Amino acid sequence: MLKFYLLLIFSCLIFLSGIAVGYYEVFPFDLIQSIKYSLQNNSEKEQNNISIYEDNIDSLIKINSKNDILDKRKNLINFIWKNTIPYSSSISIDKNIKDDRYQNLSNLKSINKLNIEMNYKINSISYLFLPENSNNELVIYHQGHSGDFISGNDTIAFFINEGYSVLALSMPLLGMNNQPIIDLNEFGKMKFTNHRHLHLLESSDFSPVKFFVEPIGVSLNYLDENFNFNSYHMLGISGGGWTTVLFSAIDDRISQNYSVAGSFPMFMRSDSKNIGDYEQMIPELYSIANYLELYLMGSFGNERKLLLIYNEFDPCCYSGKLYHDFPFGDILKSNLEKIGEGEFDVIIDHQQNEHIISKEIMLTIVSSMNEI
Repeated sequence: MLKFYLLLIFSCLIFLSGIAVGYYEVFPFDLIQSIKYSLQNNSEKEQNNISIYEDNIDSLIKINSKNDILDKRKNLINFIWKNTIPYSSSISIDKNIKDDRYQNLSNLKSINKLNIEMNYKINSISYLFLPENSNNELVIYHQGHSGDFISGNDTIAFFINEGYSVLALSMPLLGMNNQPIIDLNEFGKMKFTNHRHLHLLESSDFSPVKFFVEPIGVSLNYLDENFNFNSYHMLGISGGGWTTVLFSAIDDRISQNYSVAGSFPMFMRSDSKNIGDYEQMIPELYSIANYLELYLMGSFGNERKLLLIYNEFDPCCYSGKLYHDFPFGDILKSNLEKIGEGEFDVIIDHQQNEHIISKEIMLTIVSSMNEI
């Protein structure tokens, strides 16, 4: 007991000393401030001194026609699914489920739960939110690395209230999705909890990229067979924004695509904040279609559109400020015009300093959807 009281007294003295140092600016105040400013300056230096060494962006784009897009799409599909049939994973549906987290959503009629089982027993659980008063259009909402799509509850609620059905998904191994224990033969059994673990499954016969896009395609097949939506749209934040870019490039059933703080071209990733996760840095994938080409592929087609949206001062990654310094949108617009169909644009959420989809951007997206 005596030791406990001595520890408590010591802790209080340390706490009061800290207050005194900060208030009276006595030793070691200057030392602490010096360390603080050094850390801040190093961080700011990294952010402010980002150099872009690529001075011929147009030369990176090897798409000049519709056939070029179709060829790259075919090659992407072959890389992701190897010698298997895309979207062939099994799906089960639980209709009219109850989830108290969403019970107060305005205009919500019902929720269906979709469970998709893939290789290595990795699954994907998504919710199909059906509105009471529907405009017969569907928005695919894809959450990023923050985890469960409950993080996007405000976004989901907004579109349901606007009359859209919403299919909400999380990234592999995150949210309600499982984290299976996988036997890796040479390495032993381990629980997969992180996207970097997926790299261990790469082989000449299998690509883990499948886990990111297969659930969307399987879900669309189910929707095609059981509903009669007028059109599909897709919106993703962060890693979900990246997913939106990749999926829109390989499947043209999505008419309008909106990626928020999801990616930059490789040459804009010198800053450690913008490197991205495993799935964003696979050389074999991006040698088939680099990010600039993926943006074009997601934009191309009759009444198709891709908007890249960046928060100006995003504390996470892919800030609009960096895009302002090195804009690539006009080059992509010019290339898309030469090909002949589709729409591409970049939108900056000015003064936005959070890693979010703001209400203003949601309104902008709805307005954009209504243009066609």
